[in-house]
Amino acid sequence: MSRPNILIFMVDQLNGTLFPDGPVDWLHVPNLRKLAARSTRFANGYTASPLCAPGRASFMSGQLPSATQVYDNAAEFTSSVPTYAHHLRRAGYQTCLSGKMHFVGPDQMHGFEERLTTDIYPADFGWTPDYRKPGERIDWWYHNMGSVTGAGVAEISNQMEYDDEVAYNATRKVYDLARGHDARPWCLTVSFTHPHDPYVARQKYWDLYEDCAHLMPEVGPIPYEEQDPHSQRIFDANDWRSFDLTDAMVQRARRAYFANISYLDDKIGEVLTALEATQQEATILFVSDHGDMLGERGLWYKMCFYEGSARVPIMVSAPQMAPGLVTAPVSNIDICPTLCDLAGVSMDEVMPWTTGESLVPLGQGQERTSPVAMEYAAEASYAPMVSLRYGRWKYNRCALDPDQLFDLEADPHELTNLAGDPAQAGTLASLRAKSEARWDLARFDAEVRISQARRWVVYEALRNGDYYPWDYQPLQKASERYMRNHMDLNTVEENQRFPRGD
Repeated sequence: MSRPNILIFMVDQLNGTLFPDGPVDWLHVPNLRKLAARSTRFANGYTASPLCAPGRASFMSGQLPSATQVYDNAAEFTSSVPTYAHHLRRAGYQTCLSGKMHFVGPDQMHGFEERLTTDIYPADFGWTPDYRKPGERIDWWYHNMGSVTGAGVAEISNQMEYDDEVAYNATRKVYDLARGHDARPWCLTVSFTHPHDPYVARQKYWDLYEDCAHLMPEVGPIPYEEQDPHSQRIFDANDWRSFDLTDAMVQRARRAYFANISYLDDKIGEVLTALEATQQEATILFVSDHGDMLGERGLWYKMCFYEGSARVPIMVSAPQMAPGLVTAPVSNIDICPTLCDLAGVSMDEVMPWTTGESLVPLGQGQERTSPVAMEYAAEASYAPMVSLRYGRWKYNRCALDPDQLFDLEADPHELTNLAGDPAQAGTLASLRAKSEARWDLARFDAEVRISQARRWVVYEALRNGDYYPWDYQPLQKASERYMRNHMDLNTVEENQRFPRGD
């Protein structure tokens, strides 16, 4: 069969509530709006885990963190876990990554044949949380409120430099693919770090939101003592007592975040323009790893199951799927089986251990009733947390905390916990039974603690003496680029041109 080329755009920390049916109308994102018009759009997409590395390992493998053992931002993604890059490459695809995937450990490829950039975050175990020390803040890498108090305009930043490089390399790769030197179908993943904090944006994008009516959260700050226990842990982990946030700071942070979505839209547009100019056809996916609370309830960043943190945009433009809106809850762990389905690649050998389900049937008018599962066992948690989104309901469970039950249709901001409501006792019991059948929290906790303890030993050992980092070093074969004396100039000029001359 003829296998489609596949282009995946992944962004970082993009709040899915801003994509109820493609991007909301007040966002300045012409390229994403154009993509949405031809895509199956998933209004209720969720992350597998609201943190970068666990969410991304789950997205690539179709498995939850309890299966991948990528519990946090310093947990190794082992080489034996198949990803969509492995499945597609095994079936004859050339697979390439430009940008972030936050792989931790010595394997920095995970099925990709080629990586065009290094990662933006470290690949070692230095960011390992420690459940043995609940409440300990590790200042040099834990989030604090400095991203909010320092929000504003900059023409260059660490993250802009990275995403400029990601877009440049991805665009160059699209042109190279058009030259046709490799007859295999291709899968190119372009993964940006924006709009992840810090909330700093270029002036041209900042100016787009001068009169934005959405610069304050819909739900204002909730006093610390009225927050649920995990939200209190997030406040403590973010060192909130050391900062005095004003409305002006909140507005500037949200404005920069929205501006960076527009910045991303331009970067995605650069890649799509190259694709169109070279007349290449491709199935296109757009997804995020997790969301951002953006000040709702007084919370920022992610690390919780509230909608702002857990919801992600998911859009798929493929001939096999009809453009339109799907409201059934889905997950970014569904991306791996979806890609294989679209490419006609079997996952039968690993499906017994894969949690994700293909989204293709939903893009063909079929329904899904199975719950969406989420897990969290990283910084700001003291024990693993799990969640089920089932129809209109969201049920959250942690051994340390009271249960949470929210009716998202009646209460989209999750302000009323119905776990203690006698009228919902049946719903609570049903969802608790589903959760207990899926998760043994005591075993989950023990496995996380074993992983953390082992990694602390290894990290400290490897930092003693000469240190060889696992960070990916992109290989530039300078002697095979442009024109060199072992090449025929006429052949180079003809072969590197698209379209070919007469």
